[in-house]
Amino acid sequence: MLDVRRMQVLRAVVASGSVTAAARNLGYTPSAVSQQMAALEKEAGIGLLERTGRGVRPTEAGRVLSAYADVIGRHLAEAETALAELRAGRTGRLAVRYFATAGAAVVAPAVAALRREHPGVQVELRLGEAEESLLELREGRADVALMIRPTDAPPVDGLRFTHLADDRYLAVLPRGHRLAAKRELDLADLADQPWVGSDQPGPCLAPVLEACGAAGFSPGFVVESGDYATAQGFVAAGLGVALIPELGLGSRHPGVVVRRVLRPEPVRAIQAVVREPLPARPALRSLLDALGDAAAGRTPRGASPDTP
Repeated sequence: MLDVRRMQVLRAVVASGSVTAAARNLGYTPSAVSQQMAALEKEAGIGLLERTGRGVRPTEAGRVLSAYADVIGRHLAEAETALAELRAGRTGRLAVRYFATAGAAVVAPAVAALRREHPGVQVELRLGEAEESLLELREGRADVALMIRPTDAPPVDGLRFTHLADDRYLAVLPRGHRLAAKRELDLADLADQPWVGSDQPGPCLAPVLEACGAAGFSPGFVVESGDYATAQGFVAAGLGVALIPELGLGSRHPGVVVRRVLRPEPVRAIQAVVREPLPARPALRSLLDALGDAAAGRTPRGASPDTP
């Protein structure tokens, strides 16, 4: 196999017309250059240079190989530049997976901040279920994922979980409901109410069930909605009450009121997941910082409790 470094020495010899001049330009000794050319000719299996008085000139094989060395040299320079740009965070691509309610309030402002700081970095955004996102992270098809996951959940080999913020659940009541007159509710105030379900069993429903259990009751679900917008519609129609996380209340139904719930206050943990160890990529670190800022300081439209 031809040695690329020796090919670059050949290019210098052909360009300068002599071994001595090439050695001077490269910072080598003439004997070192001669040794490199002898080794390259052995690798090529054919003569590459011939003497012409005090200098040398390429044979036909030398001209062919020198031309390829020139192309390789340009490609190497381009590769070094591309790597430098990537290391500095000026170029590259980040694949982000997120859950639906995090899109507008967390992911959008974070990506906007990233683009201001690293305008040359491309971002691929895609909704993803937790297990699918974890698989993509392990396989290198995603760089960061946002998900709902308890902070005390067991670790996963090769992945790092960072708690960004707690998304609290708020009580959603029909307008005119007797509890709407209260600024804040004890969770036990909802014990005897019919409930509208909005989450499937899993990390989003678990905090609600655990909090209700701590308050001494189990919620009586009378209808399952499947999503937060539909749940609000059922509540507005008077079918029951619901607990919906703040991120799920980005669009408020006009027929409901929202109240804060305490004693206890149900919350779900928003976590960012990356591969371990964290790759040394400035753009990825900037995105994680921006996601943390957006999650901790979010104020989704319509998500703050009403004042009666």
